[in-house]
Amino acid sequence: MNKTILVKSRKDIVDRLAENLGITKKDAEAAVTEVFAEITETLADNGELNIPGFGKFEVKTRAARTGINPATREQIQIPESRTPAFRPAKALKEAVK
Repeated sequence: MNKTILVKSRKDIVDRLAENLGITKKDAEAAVTEVFAEITETLADNGELNIPGFGKFEVKTRAARTGINPATREQIQIPESRTPAFRPAKALKEAVK
């Protein structure tokens, strides 16, 4: 079963937004930039951003742990780290099915 994979870029989003809302591409680019900046800033402040019907952006913390260097087989300490995570809403999951 071959499926065509549709890949969209930031430019594609800007173009579609400008066309659908009847605004200039410059204004659409500013809107997209602001949305991404708001998501980034919220996560950087260890916050959560919930978009009903779409999903939730949050920060997950991975605990410090002991790992093994595969080259030397020596044990190393891996420090605690934070990473962004996305949890899709039920409506988004259903749309993708």
